[in-house]
Order: sequence, then C-alpha cells, then structure tokens
Amino acid sequence: MNKTTKQFLADLINSVSPSGYEGPAAKVWKARAEAFAAKIWTDTHGNSHAIVNPGGSPRVMLAGHCDEIGFIISHIDDNGFLWIMPVGGWDPQIAQGQRVQIVAKKGIVRGVIGKMAIHMQTPEQRKQVTEVKDLWVDIGAKDKKDAESMVEIGDPLVVDHGFAEIANGIAVGRAFDDRSGAFVVLEAAKQLSALNPKAEIHAVATAQEEIGLRGATTAAYGIDPDIAIAVDVTFATDHPNMAEAMKRKNLIELGKGPVLTRGANINSKLFDLLVKTAKAEKIPVQLSAEPRGTGTDANAIQINRDGVATALVGIPLRYMHSPCELISLADLEACVKLIAKTVEKITPKTNFVPF
Repeated sequence: MNKTTKQFLADLINSVSPSGYEGPAAKVWKARAEAFAAKIWTDTHGNSHAIVNPGGSPRVMLAGHCDEIGFIISHIDDNGFLWIMPVGGWDPQIAQGQRVQIVAKKGIVRGVIGKMAIHMQTPEQRKQVTEVKDLWVDIGAKDKKDAESMVEIGDPLVVDHGFAEIANGIAVGRAFDDRSGAFVVLEAAKQLSALNPKAEIHAVATAQEEIGLRGATTAAYGIDPDIAIAVDVTFATDHPNMAEAMKRKNLIELGKGPVLTRGANINSKLFDLLVKTAKAEKIPVQLSAEPRGTGTDANAIQINRDGVATALVGIPLRYMHSPCELISLADLEACVKLIAKTVEKITPKTNFVPF
C-alpha cells in the first residue's frame, strides 16, 4: 500500500464519526473521490456517493459503512460530569477508563470515562461489570455551567484511539468496523475508473449501519441497483479462546485474503463470479457460511425494491467493537482488487437470476 493510500486510510480511521454524525469521515472520503469520480454528493440521510462510468449498464452498488460505535451526551450534572448513552453495541468492560473525543460546536473536547477506583469498591462490586449508564465522562469542568460552555446535550463522542501500524503489515485502531469497508469500496471504484467497466458504479459510504443498517436501506432505494457488493469486517478467529466458536465457524485468518460469504443473503451467481475472478487473479479467499441475513449492509440491500443480486466481501478483523481493532493491510488491498476485477467482468448480458 503506497503512502498516499495509507494516509487516506489513516485519515478515515481518525475521523470522529459515530452513527448519525458521519460528517468528518464523509469529508475525507469525498475528498479522495474528487480525483476520479464523475459525480460526488451526500444525500439527506448522510450517505456519501461517488459515481464512476455514469450511463453504463447495469448499475452496481458498492457499499461500506463509514459510521462507528460511540456515545452521546444525555445529561450534564451539577458538578459538570457528563452522563452518556451508547451509540451501537458496546462491551461496557471496554468503555471504562478510556480517553474520549467529544464533537462539540467549538471543536473537539477531550475527556475520560470515569469509574470508581477498585480500591473504593466492595468485594461484590469488583465482581460486577459496570454498565454504561453508570459511567460518566470527566472533561475537567468546574461545574455544570463550565461544562455547558464546552459541550451540550446530544454531542457525540468516541474513544480516543487512532490509526497505527504494528508488525507484519497489521494496522490497529478504532473504527476499522467499518471504515475499512468504506475505504475498500472507494479504492475499488478508483481502480475501475482506470479500467474499462461496462457497468455504472456507485460507491457509497453508508451511514448509520451500527444502529440498524439504516443508510444502506435508503441509499439502495435511491440508487435502485441491479447488483451490489457490500464490504464489511468479519470475525477473524485466529486468536486464543476461540475453541468453542470453532466448532461452528470456519477458520478465518488475518492476511489470508477476503472472506466470501455463502448463504441466503448472497446471490449464488455473483458469489461464483467472485470466486472465479479470485482464481484468475490469484487472490486468496476464505469462505464463511451464513444461513440467514448477515447483519450487514448486504442484508438491507438484497431486499431493496424487487430484490438485488447481492454479495458480501468480508475483511478479517480481530477484537471487533473495541478501541484496538486489528486488520491486515494486505487483506484490504486484496479486497480492492477482487471487487474491481469482478465488477469489470459484469456486462448488461451477465445473468444473475440464481436458478
């Protein structure tokens, strides 16, 4: 991955953009699209769009969500402490003691998530997980008036962990779920802009996935695609304490390539085209089975209008919904290439009727 591309990824990850407040991530994403996309815009819901080869056929939608889990300020008490509610699915054990960035009208306000020190807890309290509703954020305010001069009810916040690269091409940070997917779909569109696709390609950084696949639902309705590929992270199972899960799940490893899902949410012919392309391009892929909806944008897109031929490309990720999610940069590059080369093969005559 070259320096410019890696910086784009880092800027995306470092954007403070929980569900419903995707503006900072969208700004970075759209700035990258300006170099090659024919049209770029953000819709009323907050989805950001970039079109390549307008007027082509069929319409292909590439979707990766750009929101992340976070919190929202729900109350400011008389002492200036901020009480919060979760945005998306949090493990409360992870939230406590974290530094946070709050998006306020005057800019970023920094604070910490507070909890009673272990020395002050009873033996029974030490055995319990403190719920998010019992945690607070300390911004160093003197009192309520001082706090209200810095933040207000409804301001969003995220844990303050940015992009970093560690050993062997592994990157770490919060929000790889799923800004890595938003990165992949735009980079795939960029590659397609230099190829000769027949299709009209809509790359979309979807909004509000973490609170119910909401952006993908509205974006797909507006685009009305014939074919769609959603990109999201999926659980890497190559770490300790996975023995029980491995009785039910296939082994998924970092650095071993994109994960292609099979099941009811996936169009079988589009899946086969992805596999055929992977073999032709010598791109390693891993397989995952899902008997129902996948809980990703692919689920919402597939059942849009009268149905969309949909596939899901997964990015192996360790430690999902934590401040330190891990992905392989090589996997990201493989996902980009696989999607671009697959979409290049799609023509108006390509048949995706499953049987």
